[in-house]
Amino acid sequence: MAKISRKNEELKSLVSDLKKLSIDKKVNIWKRVAEDLEKATRSRRIVNVYKLSKYSKEDDFIIVPGKVLGTGDLNHKLNVAAYGFSDDALKKINAKGKALTISELMKKNPEGKNLKIIG
Repeated sequence: MAKISRKNEELKSLVSDLKKLSIDKKVNIWKRVAEDLEKATRSRRIVNVYKLSKYSKEDDFIIVPGKVLGTGDLNHKLNVAAYGFSDDALKKINAKGKALTISELMKKNPEGKNLKIIG
């Protein structure tokens, strides 16, 4: 029997919370993020910082249901929530804006207003 890692348990809990919030608030964006996170690790989204900059505007709230990597530069202030960040990506995002976990964003904006999914 395969050993279930702690990271997998955290992911299962996050997906469950996302689905529950989607039902409670009747907001489909949380359901979509949960479905994306349920995919196999190699199928999850990977986004570089330059793409965040390219496809967003000043003060946008972005969700990446996967990992953000540090290639490129951020040209404007941006709030990014993701399942994971590389060290470089965290530094670059926090220098201009704010990096959050998806759980933190769920608590901050449970209605899911003005959010973009990128990746």
